[in-house]
Amino acid sequence: MTTAIVEPTLTRQPWRGTGIGRQIVILTGRSLRALISDPKLVIFSVLQPLIMLLLFSQVFSSIAQTASFPAGVTYINYLMPAILITTGVGASLQSGIGLVTDMKNGVLARLRSLPLDSSSVLVARGLSDLIRTAIQLVILLTAAVVLFDFSPTGGLTGVLFAFLLALAVSWSLSWVFIAVGTWLRNAESMQSLGFLAMFPLMFASSAFVPLDGMPGWLRVIATVNPLTYAVDASRNLALAMPVGSGVVAALALAAGLTVVGIVTAVRGFKRPL
Repeated sequence: MTTAIVEPTLTRQPWRGTGIGRQIVILTGRSLRALISDPKLVIFSVLQPLIMLLLFSQVFSSIAQTASFPAGVTYINYLMPAILITTGVGASLQSGIGLVTDMKNGVLARLRSLPLDSSSVLVARGLSDLIRTAIQLVILLTAAVVLFDFSPTGGLTGVLFAFLLALAVSWSLSWVFIAVGTWLRNAESMQSLGFLAMFPLMFASSAFVPLDGMPGWLRVIATVNPLTYAVDASRNLALAMPVGSGVVAALALAAGLTVVGIVTAVRGFKRPL
């Protein structure tokens, strides 16, 4: 009499993907590897603010001799904290354009076919661009110290806080442009909209000249311009001036834009491609 041997059956569980944290790390690494493989992207993105720094430091240097200019401050020390903010603002537009580009070339279609959380794709895009912006700002600061004798009274600590504030502003606007990108889904429209939004934000602010030196109508616009709060906060930190509530206001505005941008981006991203 023989006894039949029954082999146990194994049930294969379907693969449900990794956790959202691991997804963000992997997708962020993918974007950074693309950046490393083409360093020209960083070089060209640094050239624009360097050219702006060179031109404005020479063209507007005489403003430092006017009565409305802060006493004892050189124009390069007045200008550089603002360049940190405007560079972060300009870099944030690339987040939306990069997302739209991934939509058009089929990268996002392939990612959406995988068991990935949709928010991890957006967060990874924002993080990789934030790291790229940080690299740009470090290169820009180094060039300002070596080539333009940038030496603010706030020292390294003040510059570090101004640097972090610029990253916070850039992070919040990156989410705004990512959200716009998920709904527009057109790189040309993104570039046009970004130019229309950033041009008045940058130049109708206290970034390049003091508010007291502006015409009356432009001073009114610059006073309510949210970028003025960020620029003034960055400048006060770098120059060791009283910051008051400026830093808190700038960070609160950045946090609000981040929340709105994230919610809008996630909803837009879930729309069919």
